[in-house]
Amino acid sequence: MTAIESFTGDANPYGGGDPYADYRTADFPFTRFADLADRRLGAAVVAANDEFFAQRENLLVPGPAEFDPEHFGHKGKVMDGWETRRRRGASADHPWPTAEDHDWALVRLGAPGVVRGIVVDTAHFRGNYPQAVSVEGASVPGSPSAGELLGDHVKWTTLVPRTPVGGHAANGFSVSVEQRFTHLRVNQHPDGGIARLRVHGEVVPDPEWLTALGTFDVVALENGGRAEDASNLFYSPAGNTIQPGRSRKMDDGWETRRRRDRGNDWIRYRLAAQARIRALEIDTAYLKGNSAGWASVSVKDGESGEWTEILPRTRLQPDTNHRFVLPAPALGTHARVDIYPDGGISRLRLFGSLTEAGTAALTARHQELGG
Repeated sequence: MTAIESFTGDANPYGGGDPYADYRTADFPFTRFADLADRRLGAAVVAANDEFFAQRENLLVPGPAEFDPEHFGHKGKVMDGWETRRRRGASADHPWPTAEDHDWALVRLGAPGVVRGIVVDTAHFRGNYPQAVSVEGASVPGSPSAGELLGDHVKWTTLVPRTPVGGHAANGFSVSVEQRFTHLRVNQHPDGGIARLRVHGEVVPDPEWLTALGTFDVVALENGGRAEDASNLFYSPAGNTIQPGRSRKMDDGWETRRRRDRGNDWIRYRLAAQARIRALEIDTAYLKGNSAGWASVSVKDGESGEWTEILPRTRLQPDTNHRFVLPAPALGTHARVDIYPDGGISRLRLFGSLTEAGTAALTARHQELGG
């Protein structure tokens, strides 16, 4: 199940210099989907059976794991990940853990959805990584406690069967279960450490909640919007523009390389469902010397629809949130922002409400996926 079989097994002991020099990784196609376990969406590791050496919360920290070879604490080497103690058998005659022994962590997804792929990253865990991992998913409404998630009534579905993994490597697993999940259970067999967990997939929002809201951001990632494609992703991903909240630093938005031609850059989005857009925001927060000079926004209804401009090419100011009220509601399922000539924006917000057809399509998908 690992994308690269050669990842399986030990990594070399750390020999000094760049700790990532011998890190094993690959390009996984599913990483084009959003990370449903992103802390910015509200994801959390709500419980773990053991975190003796390193805390469970490290699993969802953004960015790659760090390694300081000189950093030791009262319990041993300080690691940037989740690490459990070594398991032991029942007696001197049987000092080894059983085949069933394992450690676990419960993860609440920031946005419920369909999981397309999972990365179990064991960066810097060279001789103390798990022999194998497995991942299960569950769909539990509301805000269940750890105790409720561990109850016998919760149905867990296998997303990644027990599979060998490698140390100091990005172990990637494609997932083909067409079901909406709210929580994951990550198991490491029999013990060890995992640096980071990434859960890539498609957000599937609750249509009842969106209907109750009435008017909301129909392109927001947490509401089911998605950045489908972009002209350039040199400095940062296009999906940043539909993350929750305001950008907090320059790389928390979308920025392209400098153009040396007469073209322009763009992002294409899929909305939560068919909607009528009434207002929009384009934010250039923290983009001071590199914000887009101008921007326009267009929408289309359906895959084969024609693009209609709803905001003509408009001058943008650096580090500024720009707000626009449309003269008439704009109907669409997709949107596109064009920036001129290059640069970046931090956020795009499209405020509107679902049409009857949009609500019906979203409800049907929600039910089909077991929501």
